[in-house]
Amino acid sequence: ATIVSYVTYFGVGGFLHWYYYVRQRERPEEWKCQPTKWLSPELERHEILLGSLSLLFGSILSGIMSCYIMNGGDTYIYYNYADYGYLWAVLQWPAIFIWQDYLTYWGHRAFHMPFLYKHFHKLHHTYKQPTAFSVTAIHPAEFLFFQCILISPMFLVPTHWITITILLFYTYYHGIIDHSGINFKAYWWQPWQPHCIFHDNHHQYFHVNFGFNIEYWDKLHGTYRKKDRVYREEFFYGQGKSLDEVTEGELAQDLAERESENPLAYDNNQYAYELKRSDVKKRRSEERRVGEE
Repeated sequence: ATIVSYVTYFGVGGFLHWYYYVRQRERPEEWKCQPTKWLSPELERHEILLGSLSLLFGSILSGIMSCYIMNGGDTYIYYNYADYGYLWAVLQWPAIFIWQDYLTYWGHRAFHMPFLYKHFHKLHHTYKQPTAFSVTAIHPAEFLFFQCILISPMFLVPTHWITITILLFYTYYHGIIDHSGINFKAYWWQPWQPHCIFHDNHHQYFHVNFGFNIEYWDKLHGTYRKKDRVYREEFFYGQGKSLDEVTEGELAQDLAERESENPLAYDNNQYAYELKRSDVKKRRSEERRVGEE
């Protein structure tokens, strides 16, 4: 379990780092989500060390679970598709995937509550410009919590071993991709999958875009990033702050953050959150006029 985890982590993450962060470092505007901002070398080393440590704990849990299952432990894992019918063999894919992702969304939101964020999740947000190595660079206790969510289906519903194995790898792989800081976009056959910029926005603006592999949860619960809201580390609960309520300093910082994003990371290569100070002033003056009337 440790070997598979580390080979994937350093294999995929290492390739992306070499191909983009080394070979194309002089052309970040062509591929980087935040082309003008980079992690410091110290933070790069920090995320690799922390990510490796969390992976070790996760691998221990995976090894224990595998040993438990193969020695007849009580789970709903099965090996013959005919045991529960071929209809369930097909339906279990979206059912398990949705269950895992929805619980992960709420677990992620919980870790963005003030207490849990300060004592656990803030460590992961040290990386405001995440790279592929940031994927597991979280508090080990938090890592194990999310891993328990991912393996929970095998204790709840009949789960074919191929289904759970592929879904776990899919989640791990996209975790690497979505933390890469590279303007990757979902393929046409992945209408549920957000572009890489979706989670990059989460790291850049902190308390927004909590979903992982299904962005719909944020749209459903009102935590999807909005153009007319300002998001900062101290603005909790995923709602941000209205443009009418922010201070000039907060507005200036937000506008600078927006300008540092790469339009090539969005649909049709067009920036989705462009905002000018003149637009804000116009909006405020119109609201004052309406209030006076």
